[in-house]
Amino acid sequence: MAIDLTALRAHFPSLDGGLAFFDGPGGTQTPRPVADAIAATLTGPLSNRGTVSPSELNAERAVTEFRAAYADLLGVPAGGVVHGRSATQLTYDFSRHLAKDWRAGDEIVLSRLDHDCNVRPWVQAAERAGVSMRWIEVDAGTAELDLGSFERALSSRTRLVAVTAASNVLGTKPPLRRIADLAHEAGALVYVDGVHYAAHHLVDVPALGADLFVCSPYKFLGPHCGVLGGAPELLASLRPDKLLPSPDTVPERFEFGTLPYEILAGATAAVDFLAALDPGGQGATRRERLTHSLGALHEHELVLRTRLEDGLRALGDAVTVHSVAADRTPTLLMSLEGRDAREAQYHLAARDVLAPAGSFYAYEPFTALKLQDPALRVGLAPYNTTEEVERLLDGLASFLGLTGATAPTRT
Repeated sequence: MAIDLTALRAHFPSLDGGLAFFDGPGGTQTPRPVADAIAATLTGPLSNRGTVSPSELNAERAVTEFRAAYADLLGVPAGGVVHGRSATQLTYDFSRHLAKDWRAGDEIVLSRLDHDCNVRPWVQAAERAGVSMRWIEVDAGTAELDLGSFERALSSRTRLVAVTAASNVLGTKPPLRRIADLAHEAGALVYVDGVHYAAHHLVDVPALGADLFVCSPYKFLGPHCGVLGGAPELLASLRPDKLLPSPDTVPERFEFGTLPYEILAGATAAVDFLAALDPGGQGATRRERLTHSLGALHEHELVLRTRLEDGLRALGDAVTVHSVAADRTPTLLMSLEGRDAREAQYHLAARDVLAPAGSFYAYEPFTALKLQDPALRVGLAPYNTTEEVERLLDGLASFLGLTGATAPTRT
């Protein structure tokens, strides 16, 4: 399995200017086929969905193809694919849907590892419903979830466990299946923030044990929107507030207002682009091609991550890398001894290397681990190259004053 980086990068007009983008965890660059799909759909002809005119059929096709694409990407039925404006919006929506059935005395379990998208909506819903919150803590030494605290938090009163599949700042990938199995034994639903995970791994929602799984196509080369996947049977059991004339079928009952057909087409094109990352990948189905391509992507990102970690170690005590979990994505969070990470961001940007500093909506991890805010985050994406990693390391060495003999050894 291999990715032809030269051919891949030729699809990204934003790479022509020489910028090295290490800000993928906040959103990737967009390939031209995605933009073309958006433009072609938007310029139509296009109307509201229907079965009569070509413009109506184009809208219907955009919705149908979107659901089929994300069924393939997530490993769920097409009838279990819900579009939303963002993962945050979807989580807020489903926190309200699920909380309708919560009662005083019930409990939910949240994670200190999670982006606030998968924390605050549940906290606020629990407060309104009079439901108690329990927490899965983070081990400061390993940057991993403390499963002992999770087992202590579970009870027969637990209604929901909300947990990430991968941390957007530390890269930590919790043992999701084990967490889900324990939650299901207690009778709880499992809501998974897969926004960061889906950018780096083939998703199989049932295999992960998730009941509901949310992701964001703009984190993996698509347009800005959110997607939720789950079993249609579970979705059919939830009764959202909705307009009386709007559809009551699943999944349409969870999609409020007219869908953005052009965005759906762009999101579909992103899945097709991912499926073609490995041009030598074989497969009769899109799911099979995704398996090959995302396997090749994992190998590519692992090579770059290894080089990046080696180079950071060569910088010595000047850099503290907080991303140390045994199982993690190619995203590294670091502090710079005695230096402001924001200044490092500006220093790198002046050298056309984009690596942002901040806390990235990861309020709970930063608080639990007492991380310095801002910290510098470096995330790898499909289009990153070894040369770009070297530029990043050179820029950090320059910022820290570690040039010459103390600079990282190049391989």
